[in-house]
Amino acid sequence: MSWTYTTLKSAIGDYVDSAETTFTDNYPVFIKEAEERILKNVQIPVFRKNVTGSGSSGNTYLATPSDYLTPLSLAVIDGDSNYNYLLLKQVTFIRDYTPAAATTGEPKYYAEFDDNTFILAPTPNSNFTFELHYVYRPESITASSDGTSWLGTNAPDAMLYGSLVEAATFLKLDPPEIQMFEARFANALNSLKAMFETLGNRDEYRYDNVRGIQG
Repeated sequence: MSWTYTTLKSAIGDYVDSAETTFTDNYPVFIKEAEERILKNVQIPVFRKNVTGSGSSGNTYLATPSDYLTPLSLAVIDGDSNYNYLLLKQVTFIRDYTPAAATTGEPKYYAEFDDNTFILAPTPNSNFTFELHYVYRPESITASSDGTSWLGTNAPDAMLYGSLVEAATFLKLDPPEIQMFEARFANALNSLKAMFETLGNRDEYRYDNVRGIQG
């Protein structure tokens, strides 16, 4: 079984038995919320990317890519092409470590400041080159030109039940119905995680996970 945008919308409406306009107008919202939850809960190797970019001397902030979802590693590439990996921290740690942004040096730590920005510590004292390895947010099935997506094809249960959780909540269905959809969504996520468990135990993936751990 796999979904296209059209067949997924139809299934959502059939499961909750609603075709009311204010409900159907929100199909994209339900589906995008499901996609977001899947991507944040399961590390899917196909959605990994590497990008390089430059930071500015004296600027403690570093912009993330437009499709950024969550980090795997961030490194400074020095003049000898060595990779010096930064440790992922919380913003409060960064603030405590460098209470004055004027404290400069080669960055050792980073944190997610907001959805579009990292904050670095200490503040860069040069125009460093950074390499970010990250999980990206793929194009939603709701925006796909052919109405298909990797998640719709390879994670159909998670897409359906994740969408139904949002749809049932929108309709204010009885709590047991919402809980049933939530439980089925959780089972679908666990199945996806099991699918990638072997990959997660391979050295290259385990090493990336270690580098991304908050210290």
